[in-house]
Amino acid sequence: MTLNPPPANGASARLSRRALDLLRSGSGPIAVRERGLALLADRVLNKDAAFTDAEREALGLRGLLPPRVVDIETQVSLELEHVRRKGDDLEKYIGLAALQDRNETLFYRVLLEHLEELLPIVYTPTVGRACQEFSHHYRRPRGVWVTPDDAGRVPELLRNGAREEIRLIVVTDNERILGLGDQGAGGMGIPVGKLAIYSAAAGLHPANTLAVSLDVGTDRAELLADPLYVGWRHPRLRGAAYDEVVESFVAGVREVHPRAVLQWEDFKQHNAIRMLDRYRQWVCSFNDDIQGTAAISVATVMSALRMGGKTLADARVVLAGAGAAGTGIARLLRLAMEGEGMAPGEARDRVAVLDSRGLLVEGRPGLDADKADAALPRDSVAALGLDPGGRHGLLEVVTAFRPNVLLGTTGVGGTFTEAVVRAVGEAAERPVILPMSNPTANTEALPADILAWTGGRAVVATGSPFPPVELGGASRRVPQANNAYIFPGIGLAAIVSEARILPESAFLVAARRLAEMATPDMLARGELYPPIADLRAVARELAIAVVAHLGSLGVGRRFQPEAIPVAVSAAMWQPGYVPYEAG
Repeated sequence: MTLNPPPANGASARLSRRALDLLRSGSGPIAVRERGLALLADRVLNKDAAFTDAEREALGLRGLLPPRVVDIETQVSLELEHVRRKGDDLEKYIGLAALQDRNETLFYRVLLEHLEELLPIVYTPTVGRACQEFSHHYRRPRGVWVTPDDAGRVPELLRNGAREEIRLIVVTDNERILGLGDQGAGGMGIPVGKLAIYSAAAGLHPANTLAVSLDVGTDRAELLADPLYVGWRHPRLRGAAYDEVVESFVAGVREVHPRAVLQWEDFKQHNAIRMLDRYRQWVCSFNDDIQGTAAISVATVMSALRMGGKTLADARVVLAGAGAAGTGIARLLRLAMEGEGMAPGEARDRVAVLDSRGLLVEGRPGLDADKADAALPRDSVAALGLDPGGRHGLLEVVTAFRPNVLLGTTGVGGTFTEAVVRAVGEAAERPVILPMSNPTANTEALPADILAWTGGRAVVATGSPFPPVELGGASRRVPQANNAYIFPGIGLAAIVSEARILPESAFLVAARRLAEMATPDMLARGELYPPIADLRAVARELAIAVVAHLGSLGVGRRFQPEAIPVAVSAAMWQPGYVPYEAG
């Protein structure tokens, strides 16, 4: 299949375009056609007991609701009470999903006002368990499912799944879900969770977003044997047949939603890199596992080095894990170093990357092409006192390289042993140690152990949430290097700027802006980023910076500088009820 230029958008909506604009802007009244039970069943329009007396009379709701009119603030308190009564995080996840299915406006208001508490429920780490048990708690459909049987009718499926023009799509093929691997149909929990964060943090109205699962089967035997499994019950499709499904999907997006930004999510390493490289010129797209993870990692390194009075010019980085995330981090780190005046060769020598076979070295037999860019030159390896042809493990590399930054994306718990951490501690007065893998069970080392092994000197941040560590009679918070600090602002910027492509430099701009938001007072308290509760402000600041950058490159709209904050703010929906009238 070849991709042809897209025709004009043909998305349809049950609400008028004006009504949806009013819904997003928080003004009104808007005219609605639904009445009675149909209105209460519409998750976008439903207000539950917040319908006013006048709305109840005009819209056939009289007698269908308790007599008291309840404002949204009271509803938020009540929903929090419901969530907090549940002792199990998965039950909290299911309860919040039920609220999202019933009343989206209230769901996003609850999430936005309580991000610190609820982000670990709607996303990592709880979403990992939700993906594993997806078929056993599946309630109502959400998003669009594309199987190999549907490859010839993708435009129809995309139209079925949209009530409005879609501006942002998160798509997964379910093969590399967090650190859990192939989850088959259960992987749909990831794009659904990412879009919840987009709407809460970046203010994208849910009617303009779409979750997509490319359900091409699973190789997980227990899923195929489960009589309740809801997915396409076949071994995972590979090769040319797999590529045909992906190509059909991208062609469908170009036809039906040509202005949509496409976020690739949780594709396995080689497919992730291939899909991004092939399609980023066809549709404005990015891969959060590669580029979003790279941006939050670079921002973390920048902020952590500042704690010890250092900059990237002082950094020596050992990166354990050469998957899509690890190689993406290495690439953006080097770009950041070059941006601070370092010569490309020197920047290359400052970042050592290892995979399961040891240090990446140019010319290593069997070195994958997508790892070659992250490999050290043979002369540089020899200068460390290591044999360029040898197989060197993490402890040996750390001892020879003497890094002040150790970062892990291995997905293997315990990779950072006591000996490795102590070796980094000997090489640096204020070592930066970042076990980034998630979920929690896959983290390379526990924060408490890292701090104990370095005498409390290490700056630690993790990919999964951890409680504070008690050390020397004081409590040390553990910052979470969460991609939620990055991707909402990137997606928002791409939409506002109507970007054609998202170059790597856009992610560096986002990383720098996030690092700049860590004030000296925050760093003194051990905080590398603003609090999770401020994600909306973070998304806005990153979007403003990235919109300006895209315009300067000529790949997005050029705004007058003073117009950019206005345009970004105008694109951010604030979840709240608007008045209705009969339409």
